Amino acid sequence: MKFTLSWLYDHLETQATLAEICAALNQIGLEVESVENKGAALEPFLTARILDAQPHPNADRLQVCRVDAGPGFSDVQVVCGAPNARKDLAVIFAPPGAYVPGLDITIKAGKVRGELSGGMLCSLRELGLGAETSGIAELPADTLPGQSYADYAGLDDVVIDIAITPNRGDALGVRGIARDLAAAGLGTLRPWLAETVEGTFPSPVEWAITYPEACPWVLGRTIRGVKNGPSPEWLRNRLESIGLRSISTLVDITNYFCFDLGRPLHVFDAGKIAGSKLTICRGEGETFRTLDGQDCTVTSDDCVIADQNGVQSLAGIMGGEATGATEATTDVFVECALFDPVCIALSSRRLGLSSDSSYRFERGVDQALPVAALEAATRMIVELCGGEASEVVSAGQQPAWQRTATLRFDRVRDLGGLDVPADESVALLEKLGFEVQERTSTQVDVGVPSWRNDVAQAPVLSQGQDLPANVAAQAAEGVAKIEAESDLVEEVLRLKGLDAVPAVPLPALSVVPGASLTPVQTRFALARRVLAARGLTETVGFSFVSHDEAMNFGSAPESLRLLNPIASDLDQMRPTPLVNLVAAVRHNSARGWGDIGLFEIGPAFAENAQQTLAAGVRSGYTPRYPGAASNPVSLWAAKADAQELLRQFGVNPDAITTTADAPAWYHPGRSGVLRQGPKNVLAYFGELHPSVLQATGIDVPVVAFEVFVEAVPQPKKKKRNAPTLSAFQPVRRDFAFVIAQDIPVESVLRAVRGADRQLVVDVSLFDIYTGQHVAEGTRSVGVEVTLQPTDKSLTDAELEAVSERIVAAVSKATGAVLR
Repeated sequence: MKFTLSWLYDHLETQATLAEICAALNQIGLEVESVENKGAALEPFLTARILDAQPHPNADRLQVCRVDAGPGFSDVQVVCGAPNARKDLAVIFAPPGAYVPGLDITIKAGKVRGELSGGMLCSLRELGLGAETSGIAELPADTLPGQSYADYAGLDDVVIDIAITPNRGDALGVRGIARDLAAAGLGTLRPWLAETVEGTFPSPVEWAITYPEACPWVLGRTIRGVKNGPSPEWLRNRLESIGLRSISTLVDITNYFCFDLGRPLHVFDAGKIAGSKLTICRGEGETFRTLDGQDCTVTSDDCVIADQNGVQSLAGIMGGEATGATEATTDVFVECALFDPVCIALSSRRLGLSSDSSYRFERGVDQALPVAALEAATRMIVELCGGEASEVVSAGQQPAWQRTATLRFDRVRDLGGLDVPADESVALLEKLGFEVQERTSTQVDVGVPSWRNDVAQAPVLSQGQDLPANVAAQAAEGVAKIEAESDLVEEVLRLKGLDAVPAVPLPALSVVPGASLTPVQTRFALARRVLAARGLTETVGFSFVSHDEAMNFGSAPESLRLLNPIASDLDQMRPTPLVNLVAAVRHNSARGWGDIGLFEIGPAFAENAQQTLAAGVRSGYTPRYPGAASNPVSLWAAKADAQELLRQFGVNPDAITTTADAPAWYHPGRSGVLRQGPKNVLAYFGELHPSVLQATGIDVPVVAFEVFVEAVPQPKKKKRNAPTLSAFQPVRRDFAFVIAQDIPVESVLRAVRGADRQLVVDVSLFDIYTGQHVAEGTRSVGVEVTLQPTDKSLTDAELEAVSERIVAAVSKATGAVLR
């Protein structure tokens, strides 16, 4: 909400400085976001008059001017190159030391082509105020020299921008802000009374309401014989100072009251209204063009204003182009209505239209103001545009806005921590417009003013279906009382100054503080360090993604579809962080960075559960080294990433089995599942399916892994003994087994480990071969076995015996034969 100091002074009589006003606004909860003073930068510039102008003796396009710029600069010589510089011209003078924002220079006295120059004559562009011109600015002939140009041009009016919380619709008008400041002791609220304009004829346009849920009350009147055109300077400057574009007098008047009183209005060109009645009703799928030139199609849930030709305005949001006021308008019909905040908010979001009017209606407007606002707008239209007003016509009736609230004086101390005397609490509420109805020594009942829609409103409760009716009613009544009293406590506290409320720490939950991180949180931190150490870069992605992208990674159920997404392409809760990682790979690959590794630790959503995954991708090709070619990223790299993460989590590698039943977004035959036991799935890994890469537009190889961090069991706490280090060298032996193609290599490795658990300390796969000398349907699997004796060196006979046990164990488990 923007306003100027001069505008605030129209409603607030005060001697407070700008700093005091801003400090008070912050203390009462109207946070100051910015303060803009355009005149501060132009303070050194002065109005002046050229006393004489002669050609420069050493330059054809320059003139030597004598300038009167008031005391201290009554006769200054200035060299000027502007073609319009001439005797008796009123100009803008920049003395030495002045900074010229349009040129980014500071003026210095000196010589120009041998002639002294003690300043500069400026154009509006050089002051940063206007467009390019061919000369210096020309001021009116009666301008007196020596004035500050900022004061002369009215640029010294400071613009203040404050943040408005959703419950403070009354602060969306300058008068509401002035009321708050006066209540806080920063001055006196000036009286405001709208003078009645007597109607001289019956209005040819009347109202009808068929959608009372959206509009309970509407007023209007016709003003004929008006003359529309540019607004007077004071009105145009006031609107433009807060960033509004001046359109015409009639439109500017409605914008003025929208910001002055927080009361939206609308003017129809009465000559363009078809028939004698405007109806506030539901839309019926019609399309009409709004004042900003957009074609808008309304629904049956939208409130519209229609004549015989159809929709002419989206009620409370934006008028229609067909009946908008123009310079040719001579008769107008002024609308002043109350609209339901929820209805306006839903229509605004559904149709993608927002305006200053809808912003105020959504937060609630003064329900008792329409009559006075219509009279004030009528008088201003008649004063500025002429014409005569009709009698006021209306439909519906003023809603029963009267509400009461009770404040127990000790609740200010108990809830807010600030001990405010009872008399002072009552006085503060009265300054805000609350009317005392009954008071005792312990509490006060007050009537809530019409402009405070946020105080003592009936709360909306979501109560259990099985709750008895009498209990539900009692609970609702209690909540309403508590909410209303809390509102009054807030009013007293903020007027006392939020800075005065003491800071009190929350009570400790226990004497001994809890752990700063849970075991699961500790794992997440460990996972980040491990994956970063393996060369992957961490990313952070949205939990919601495109529905189509989610479909590439399994199901995208409607139960996880967002009803109100922040963007149309972010409408589905993601099934896995791989959706975001693959999108990042696509983005980088399209820009020439296809060889990357990324990971994310974040949530994945299923229809009945949510879990946290550590997911990663590697894309492109490996680096080239002397003697080593660049190869596509391998699924074994993804498996190694997942296995290392599980190992760091304390999972014994020997307890992990690998199966080939990875989900459909992985390449069949080039992917796997890491399990601990038959049911507990710890991770997926492998190449992404070609169809996924094609659907996402990626043309480089991509491998991925997903580790289900929360599914990994916490390691059992065991007493650790000092490791036993053998004094004997290990012995390594290679074995090649021929096994059927459908037998997992994992079975061979497991059988080797179980052949002799005392001597066999490590088993690793080093070769898989198919082709010549190996029968069709079989493959040769080469494994390296490490034997570690502990008490003596192994003899040849003992080595042979161990080898036979290994071959026998593998043959029994897989049917393999030694090659």
